[in-house]
Amino acid sequence: MPAQVVTVTSGKGGVGKTTAVANLAVALASSGSKVVCIDGDIGLRNLDVILGLENRIVYDIVDVIEGRCRLKQAMIRDKKLPELYLIPAAQTRDKNAVSASDMNRVVKDLRAECDFVLIDSPAGIERGFKNAIAPADRVLVVTNPEVSAVRDADRVIGILEAEEKGPGALILNRLNPALVKKQDMLSADDVLDLLAIELIGIVPEDEGVIVGSNRGVPVSADPKSKAGQAFRNIARRLKGEEVPFLDLDSSDSLWDRIQKLAGRK
Repeated sequence: MPAQVVTVTSGKGGVGKTTAVANLAVALASSGSKVVCIDGDIGLRNLDVILGLENRIVYDIVDVIEGRCRLKQAMIRDKKLPELYLIPAAQTRDKNAVSASDMNRVVKDLRAECDFVLIDSPAGIERGFKNAIAPADRVLVVTNPEVSAVRDADRVIGILEAEEKGPGALILNRLNPALVKKQDMLSADDVLDLLAIELIGIVPEDEGVIVGSNRGVPVSADPKSKAGQAFRNIARRLKGEEVPFLDLDSSDSLWDRIQKLAGRK
């Protein structure tokens, strides 16, 4: 079966898009799928660092496009997860080094080679974003529960629909249930009301995500991490499984939980 091509994007930078790509890639590869990640953020690559592969880069996607190497020469294989590969972005070039037709050609050659191609899109709505969505079968939009991030995500969703790639599915990242309860943060329902697209996952705020990213070990590899569990669940949904959403509101007392179970709350 040809690979499913999933582009992960966002309107606003810094919402956790690249971290989401790394975690989904690790979760999919850990469950037996062959995954190729493409860093589409030409000139500002970071996916290699989060996957812990930054010291093994010889060739990048621009080298493939400009014919300096074969596609497989640019695919870095993860030593811990042999079904996971990364094609890094060029660090010394800019987004004009790649076109949408270049991305389509690279992805076309990968479709028969793997189960999933995950593309890390640059933030924003410029050329790099349009290159990243060009070959996508499905687009995941990452946002935080912040008004500015949600507004930018709404703009991206509108462009996806105009480009006939939408409306996409939503990953709500860094949700803090305690702040939601105090009405200091938008709730998942608030964000869904505003964006009106399918929700594919809610990832709770977790300092372990930053630690894992800095160490090159995404939290989806940690069976004890709640954020890691959320990313693993999203990966299972990408594979077509029906997976219930995590109960992130763990602050309820035992009596509160009993009342909920009894339908009294």
